[in-house]
Amino acid sequence: MTVVNQCRRPTGWLGRIVLWRMNSSHSKLTDWGLGHVSVGKGDTILDVGCGGGRTVSKLAAIASEGKVYGVDYSEESVAASKRINARGVDAGRVEIRQGSVSQLSFPDGMFDLVTGVETHFWWPDLPGDMREVFRVLKPGGTLVLIAEVYGRSTTKTGQLAEKYASRTGLKLLSVEEHRELLEEAGCSDVRVIEERGKGWICAVGRKASDAERLRP
Repeated sequence: MTVVNQCRRPTGWLGRIVLWRMNSSHSKLTDWGLGHVSVGKGDTILDVGCGGGRTVSKLAAIASEGKVYGVDYSEESVAASKRINARGVDAGRVEIRQGSVSQLSFPDGMFDLVTGVETHFWWPDLPGDMREVFRVLKPGGTLVLIAEVYGRSTTKTGQLAEKYASRTGLKLLSVEEHRELLEEAGCSDVRVIEERGKGWICAVGRKASDAERLRP
């Protein structure tokens, strides 16, 4: 269970190794998931559970005229994210904060895009935390959750993760449960995309724009 705990909240030298591995092993998954959303050059973006910081660096490269924030409750993750994004931090285009998804230190409607890669299945109060993420999303903004395991997956890795979920604390949702999660948080135009052969999932939702909400 030590490795599982390190995946949930990296600490110490073992945590640094886990974060390095995450940056490498999640790269293709992240590219696949981000391919399902639009990222603008001037967007303001939040990566929740930023881990080793690789997703933040990918987003900062695309949003070259915007700003990317990363938040993680692990001190080791915050330090790693700052290291890998040192240039962006120095230029004021990247900011990494320590904090919890349950209480984000950002005002309402701040972000054009909020991402969560390999993290939402660890969140302590998934429905409530989703509402908190939705709060900081701009009207018309997009939310995307990306993961390499999910409930009722047909891959061996997914089935093994589901078998031991009660021990590890993983909250593995099915495709339909992902859809319900986003809709109950307030998202519209929800899409859930699977890469079944690899066991990957990507759930995308929007926050209705002011004009859409005023529409009769």
